[in-house]
Amino acid sequence: MNIEARLAELGITLPQPAAPVAAYVPAVEANGLLHISGQIALAPDGLMTGRLGEDRDLAYGVAAARVCGLNLIAQMKAALGSLDRVERIVKLGAFISSTPDFTDQPKVANGASELMVDIFGEAGKHARSAVGVPVLPLGAVVEIDAIVLVRPAA
Repeated sequence: MNIEARLAELGITLPQPAAPVAAYVPAVEANGLLHISGQIALAPDGLMTGRLGEDRDLAYGVAAARVCGLNLIAQMKAALGSLDRVERIVKLGAFISSTPDFTDQPKVANGASELMVDIFGEAGKHARSAVGVPVLPLGAVVEIDAIVLVRPAA
C-alpha cells in the first residue's frame, strides 16, 4: 500500500513534526523498531489542553488523540524518509489527563488507534495501553508515544 496515496485519498495533510521541548530526540530507530517520543495534541490552532471529566469532554479527548496520531505519523515520516517503510504499528501508549472518576481512557485512545488502521490498514492494528494521569506536560489533554516496526531503507 502506498501510504502517501492513502493520506491523499483520506484528505489528510500531515503537520510539520514538532521539535522536542526538552532533552530528548523525537525518534530513535534501533534493531528494526522506531521508538517515537510522546506526541502531545498540538493542533494547527494550538495545543489542546485541559482535563477530561473536569473541563473537557470525551469528544474533545478523542479529537486530541487523533491529533496526537497525526503528529506521530509526521514523526515517522521525518525519521524514516518514507511512510512506506512502516511495516507495522506495534504499540501505542496513550496518556490521558483526567479526573479520578473519568474511566473512558480506552475510548479516548481510539482517536489515534482508529487513525492508524484507517491509514495503514491491517499493519495499523497494534497493542496499546490507555492510562489516566492527573497532568501532562504543558497542560496537554493527551500524549501518545509509539513503537513501529520498520522495513530497512532501500
